[in-house]
Order: sequence, then structure tokens, then C-alpha cells
Amino acid sequence: MRSLKFSVSAALMGCALLAQAGGNVTEGQEKAAACGGCHGEDGNGSAPIFPKLAGQHPSYLVKQLMDFKTQKRVDPTMNAMAEPLSEDDMQDIAAFYATQKLTTESGNPNTTGKNLYLAGNPTAGVPACSGCHSPAASGNPQAVFPKLHGQYSAYVEKTLHDFKAAERGNDMNAMMRTVAAKLGEAEISAVAEYVSTLNH
Repeated sequence: MRSLKFSVSAALMGCALLAQAGGNVTEGQEKAAACGGCHGEDGNGSAPIFPKLAGQHPSYLVKQLMDFKTQKRVDPTMNAMAEPLSEDDMQDIAAFYATQKLTTESGNPNTTGKNLYLAGNPTAGVPACSGCHSPAASGNPQAVFPKLHGQYSAYVEKTLHDFKAAERGNDMNAMMRTVAAKLGEAEISAVAEYVSTLNH
């Protein structure tokens, strides 16, 4: 009887996680097969220029796929990949990647990056990154702010440069474009290095 209760509890927990993710993990794994060339079979990226998707909030992944589909976020490769996807496809793919284990980068935390991430730069009017992305860089799924910890520093740096140059514009209320525009090159590199070495 005890083992039966455990099995039922485990099944209910699995259903709860599935519902929370909003998609079917098994189907998502099949649908994500085409994504593996760039993002890796387990979502940890095949090269530092591609983002790690493993462990990312499903809400964020779905938003990005929808933005690529509607070309609110422009990238020729991703626009083409997202165009045929239905909302159910996006939910399934996001659910799969959310269940994968993120591999973090090695290295010592960048002190300048840490200070900027946790306290911002009041002189330049730069708010703390932790205000939206949390002190542990674990993001905020309700607000659709992504996890940053363990992400490739090269990808974070590229993303900040894209926001700074307004080459990426799918951020809510232009928040990231406004912040990135106030960051210097050294600050962008420092904060990118810092979040890449965070391990949670």
C-alpha cells in the first residue's frame, strides 16, 4: 500500500509539473530534435554563441518562439525555425527544455560584474540586474524574465550588445534597451562573465 501511495504521489507530482510547464515533455523532446544542432540535444548549446535553453522558464521560451514566429525578434534562422510551429508545439518544446539540467561555466566570479549585477551603477543610472533577474540570476517566470545563471558569457555579452544597439527590440517596455544603452563595454563583459559562473 505504501508503494502504491508513493506511485500515485509521484504520478500526481509529474502531472503537476507537466501542467506547470504547459506542455508535453515527451512530445517536446521529439519536436526539439531539429533544435539540437545549435542548442545541443540537452539544451546546453553546441557553441558559446548559442544560448543554453536547459532549465529555462517555459514562459520565457514560449515568448521567444512566438516573437521569432511573428518576427518581433529578428533572426533569419530562428524566424524560419519558429514559423511553422503552433502554440502547442512551442509549449511542448519549452516543457522539454525546462526539464533538462543546465551545465554551468567554470571560473572565478567577476567582482566588477558581481557589483554591477547586485547593485547597479547609480552614477550612470543603471539599475541592479538582480531587481528583475533575482539575486541568484534565476529569473522571474511570472514576469517572463529569464534565468541567466550558467549562461554562456559570450551569448549574454552578444545579447546586451544587441539591446544596446537596438538590434533586438522584443523586451517589454524597452527595459533592456534602456539599461544596455547606459552600459560601457567593460561593464557588459564583466556582468556577462559574472552570471556565467553562477551555479545554482
